[in-house]
Amino acid sequence: MLKNFKIRRNYFVNRKTEIAPEEIFLDKLSKSKEEKLGLSEKRKEVPFSKLSINGILFFFLIIILFFWIIVFKFQIIENEKFSALAQENKFIFSSIEANRGVIYDSFGNILAYNRASFSLILDKNDFPQKDYEQEKILSEISKITGEPIERLEEKIKNSQRKEEVVLVSEILDHEKLIILETKSKKWPGIKIKKSSIREYKDGPTFAHIIGYTSIVTPEELEENPEIYSSLDEVGRTGLEKYYEDFLRRNPGKIKIERDAFGQEIKREIVSLPKSGNSLILWLDAELQKKIEEELSKTMESVGAKKAVGVAINPKTGGILAMVSLPSFDNNLFSQKSDSQEINLILKDKNDPLLNRVIGGRYATGSTIKPLLAAAALQEKIISPDKVLTCPGKIIVPHKYNPEIIYHYDDWRVHGSVDMRKAIAESCNVYFYTIGGGYKEQEGLGPTRIKKYLELFGWGNKTDIDLPSEKDGFIPTKEWKKKIKKENWWDGDTYNLSIGQGDIGITPLEVAVSFGAIANNGTLYKPRLVKEIIDEDKNVIKKMEPEIIRKNFIDPENLKVVKEGMRRAVTGENAPHASSKILNDLPVAVAAKTGTAQTPYKNHYHNWITVFAPYEDPQIVMTLMIENVNEKMAVVIPTAKEILKWYFNRSDLEQQNKTRE
Repeated sequence: MLKNFKIRRNYFVNRKTEIAPEEIFLDKLSKSKEEKLGLSEKRKEVPFSKLSINGILFFFLIIILFFWIIVFKFQIIENEKFSALAQENKFIFSSIEANRGVIYDSFGNILAYNRASFSLILDKNDFPQKDYEQEKILSEISKITGEPIERLEEKIKNSQRKEEVVLVSEILDHEKLIILETKSKKWPGIKIKKSSIREYKDGPTFAHIIGYTSIVTPEELEENPEIYSSLDEVGRTGLEKYYEDFLRRNPGKIKIERDAFGQEIKREIVSLPKSGNSLILWLDAELQKKIEEELSKTMESVGAKKAVGVAINPKTGGILAMVSLPSFDNNLFSQKSDSQEINLILKDKNDPLLNRVIGGRYATGSTIKPLLAAAALQEKIISPDKVLTCPGKIIVPHKYNPEIIYHYDDWRVHGSVDMRKAIAESCNVYFYTIGGGYKEQEGLGPTRIKKYLELFGWGNKTDIDLPSEKDGFIPTKEWKKKIKKENWWDGDTYNLSIGQGDIGITPLEVAVSFGAIANNGTLYKPRLVKEIIDEDKNVIKKMEPEIIRKNFIDPENLKVVKEGMRRAVTGENAPHASSKILNDLPVAVAAKTGTAQTPYKNHYHNWITVFAPYEDPQIVMTLMIENVNEKMAVVIPTAKEILKWYFNRSDLEQQNKTRE
């Protein structure tokens, strides 16, 4: 009967689905039960308020505005900056290797050249940006190279923004190279680069002349970004520094274009590499070695620690040799050798880094006498033939207290002496007299002594083509009053007249001044470099001899001085001539010795300056050994051995040329 009361709902869902009256009843009963138990579900629709909708809208507007400002900043305000950065990321530059110029002696012997080497470099474009990734790579590199990771990080930090390549480790040895070549393939931005290092043949023999190079500093890179790259070397001392602008290499550049993923698209050569220019010196490498060898032997025999030797061509001013002992191995500095070895050099109390030829100031002793003789003749205060008596000393009473007597001693009694004999026997009394005046004989006095010494080049830099040259020093009344707070006395003039007291002259100044005596009155500027050539051996600059001054002493006066120096060797009318052992050399020689007092008791600087051949001088040589015990003339035999070798070699070379 209930079938007649079925409700059809096919309007709402499937037409086959029907709800029976008992379902309605049960549903109502169930709902009533839920309400009693408090389990009924309450449903209520709450529409969003207008304030909430506006808040959400405002929030999204703020976000859109923020992004719009960022886009405006990047696209409009900082467009140029980010365009440049994008361009930098798009294009990178790589260098094409070139070599530093070579240095030759006058006979074409190589003294400084470039040797192949390998370095570990870091390309900042490809190196990971995340700190932990960087640290992992650098930690492994540190273990292999032995360089602290802190120093590696500092290198990267201190590198310039424009420098895409950072030198991580240079001059890799064979073992490290093999390991790093394998490992570097797994490290992004880390590469092995073939390069070159400076090699110095016979390093210690030429160290003070050639100098050394080292890697460019960040400060130098910042000052000269167009000239240097982070892998370049810069001259630090010697010719390497003085001629840096000529010697330095000019590496070529390759422009590499990359896509957004860093993949190379193409490359083009922007500039071709150009090797540095090379130097040809006046230097005679074999003579340099011979002087070093003979000085070293003499030093060892007398227990001396320091010595110098310099030889010049009196016709040009060209430096034929320049020895300063002790020396050092410049390869240690150029090739980043064991820092322990370098520290030993730096701490050596004998200062092997000092080039004593241009940087040492010394009392000259009797070496000064030929210059004073020339000055006295030029000032016409004495005739070269006038005879003075030498009793072995002069006695000078105090100006205000006659009871005080000063004695100025000679090294022996010379008897009657004229100028030639006084030079030959190195008579102190004669030069006390013409320097400071004695009895009726007028003296030059300190002012005129200084004037003529300066004309001969003493007391001023010679302007040789080397850095760090010192000028000599000639004391004056004004200097003594200002510095020592004392008056100038006659005794100061007497001391100055024989090269003692506060005077301090460099060995190079001595050699240059005697060059003017040898060539009859022309003072040349000393030069080490004769020519500069390009990589094809074409001469691009010829260093012509440069005259400082000439004709400041009459040739006739210089002739007298030269005759006195010649008699020092021959002993003619000079039984106590100072250099007679040089008389059996293959050529005629003129010489002047000097023994200068030092602050150390019974120790003297032992000097000799010679020129030869006498009639047509080709070489002027000055030797000096510091702090020789007692008044031993140890340097004269040394000069003899050098000159004998030099002129015997010259004769042999001439004979070979004649045969050819």
